[in-house]
Amino acid sequence: MITTIVETATSPAPRNPAPAQAAIHELIRERWSPRAFSSAPVPHEDLAVLLEAARWAPSCMNEQPWRFVVGARRDDPEGHARIGATFVAANAAWALRAPVLMIVAAKTAFARNGAPNPTAFYDAGQAMAVLTVQATALGLAVHQMGGFDANAARLSLGIPEGYEPIAAAALGYPGDAAQLTPELRARETAPRTRRPSAEWTYGGRWGQPLPASEPVV
Repeated sequence: MITTIVETATSPAPRNPAPAQAAIHELIRERWSPRAFSSAPVPHEDLAVLLEAARWAPSCMNEQPWRFVVGARRDDPEGHARIGATFVAANAAWALRAPVLMIVAAKTAFARNGAPNPTAFYDAGQAMAVLTVQATALGLAVHQMGGFDANAARLSLGIPEGYEPIAAAALGYPGDAAQLTPELRARETAPRTRRPSAEWTYGGRWGQPLPASEPVV
């Protein structure tokens, strides 16, 4: 008798909370970028919630320069494949399993006057950051990537002039690290680390530490 194992969205999600040294919000502690994804599809209503969250990210002059090209394997397997084909091999090896793939682009000029928008990439990043926190709240995970071919994405996805592909992302439910290669599995399960904020926070002048009355952890 052959037993078929079907991954479901109700499977317990692996956790890898950040070892935060201050009382940050639990959603920020729980947000992480796995490489192991379940193949379970993301419900349509959840994907709509994620995009609505991104919609309300802040942006300069309310320009909202972000654009997302989204390919869900269940609904648009060809679109999913087109996006995945732009990934570098090291990322494609694990990311193609995710049920939703994305390319994030930014409109590089202001709509009102055509002038260059110097904060376009920053604002698109904010939209994606908001989306990742919302995803965490829904039990989903997002792994953003710089390892993709922007020119290939422009051509295969029909991204027009004036819009710059800046990032790729895999989205879905966290999966079993056992599906990864030994090297990737070690990275998946390694302790999470960050530089202490004292290394990159200054008090009123570059290189000057914050006053002792305002400690930085």
